Amino acid sequence: MAQTKIDGLLFKEMFQSGAALLTQNRESVDALNVFPVPDGDTGTNMSQTINSAVKEMQAKNAVSVGDVAAAIARGALKGARGNSGVILSQILRGFASALDGAEDIDCALMIRALRAGADTAYKAVMKPKEGTILTVARVMAEDAERNLREMTDIVELFRAILKSGEAILKKTPDMLPVLKQAGVVDSGGTGLTIIYRGMLAALTGEPVEVDVPTEGARAAMPGEFVDDHESLEEITFGYCTEFIVSHPRPEMRDSDVVRLRKRLERLGDCVLVISDLSVVKVHVHTNDPGKALQYALELGELDAIKIDNMFEEHRERMAKLAAEEAARQKPYGIVCVALGKGLSDIFTELNVDQIVDGGQTMNPSIEDLFEAIEKTHAQNVFVLPNNTNIILAAQQAAELTERNVVVLPTKSVPMGISAALAFDPEKGVEENRAAMTEAAENVHTASITYAVRDTNFDGHDIHAGDIMGLIDNKLHELGHDVREVAERLTEEMVTEDKSLITIYYGEDVTEEDAQTLLQALAEKYDQCDVDLQNGGQPLYYYLIAVE
Repeated sequence: MAQTKIDGLLFKEMFQSGAALLTQNRESVDALNVFPVPDGDTGTNMSQTINSAVKEMQAKNAVSVGDVAAAIARGALKGARGNSGVILSQILRGFASALDGAEDIDCALMIRALRAGADTAYKAVMKPKEGTILTVARVMAEDAERNLREMTDIVELFRAILKSGEAILKKTPDMLPVLKQAGVVDSGGTGLTIIYRGMLAALTGEPVEVDVPTEGARAAMPGEFVDDHESLEEITFGYCTEFIVSHPRPEMRDSDVVRLRKRLERLGDCVLVISDLSVVKVHVHTNDPGKALQYALELGELDAIKIDNMFEEHRERMAKLAAEEAARQKPYGIVCVALGKGLSDIFTELNVDQIVDGGQTMNPSIEDLFEAIEKTHAQNVFVLPNNTNIILAAQQAAELTERNVVVLPTKSVPMGISAALAFDPEKGVEENRAAMTEAAENVHTASITYAVRDTNFDGHDIHAGDIMGLIDNKLHELGHDVREVAERLTEEMVTEDKSLITIYYGEDVTEEDAQTLLQALAEKYDQCDVDLQNGGQPLYYYLIAVE
């Protein structure tokens, strides 16, 4: 018999199954990253993003697919990491917009959700690139609209969608030359098809192990009321309603209590119904407390009725917070992303307000960046992402705050340091934007690391363990000696108009070796000032800035 619809509970199971399968295959997706530096993170970023969505979904007592999808979208946005995670969060956001108000999903609604997800993701990316997760999402939607409009069996629809996604995924190397050179398909698109594969498994009843992190979660103990009056940033249901069914009717059964709980879940959220059949304790946030009491009256007499207006509490709290915020605000703040004690110390000395841990090896989430922006307590905030894979997340974080945020396109830590040096608190926002951008763009950065696997990239045969030299994130040198590669890269960057060379050595380099490189460069480029700093960055032996 054909299955024509997916209700809210099944949708939860399917999404959790998709998240679990992606988590299980995280390392395999990471391994598809084209560039073989030790920061292949697409699978990790997407996994952390979707698991954040699962946590938010589990925390809500949503029963309709519309409410479930809204919780998923919010959780994904809060936990989105890296470009792949941000794009996945936007796909889920589009899904939620299409499913808004829906009790369940049929084939027609599923097709609309696919289209909304793809469209929202494309709009979030300034310059969409084909051959990526965006392409996979778009083609699945287009194929469904073109070929599957008459389908009514939701299981067969999912199978067809997955088949479409896996087919276009195989074609991604033909769209992006770097994929073909490395002999891989797109990692983000792979992650998306894995999610759909996990969802299909739950839909058909195939077992998929679920292992979603739950650190910090604590279930309410019997007798406790869930009280989140201190978390009032968003109020959907405004009346905190508590009461006791003190004298239940003699014929009341467990099934009656379960029925009351389900009816209250449709009426509001934060529902808690506890019973030992001699008394029933109830807590619910709702906009219709009278109906909640009416439902409970069917079970017996009511006692200890307490109804609080959370809208009023919210207004008072927001007014207090606004007054405190206004008193704390200052004209300017700076947020930067860096990893390594030495680099963090340098930014601290440059009066950067908030330093977010992250970089090549760990992309911070949108929520991490948003919280750092808010902690500056500044009217105008300059954000220095210091990595190409963090710029999009920083731009999304900027949209979540009411502060005036300027995201500067700093693609390396040395660019961020130069930008911070150029900041002048006596100048206006646009003057600082121009000066900081100009200072950052005047810096060329060499990065020396190692290859984690054999591959072919941009015409280079790369072997695991090779020392890789990059200039402005592009591969320029391969070798077997760290110092030799560093010297060759510096030679490529130094021209007659350059006057400063700064060496930041990483945690795997001794000070003695760094001093040797410093002396070699100082002797060769006597027209330049050569400076040495302990960056302490992981995985990258040296970052060398020339300006």
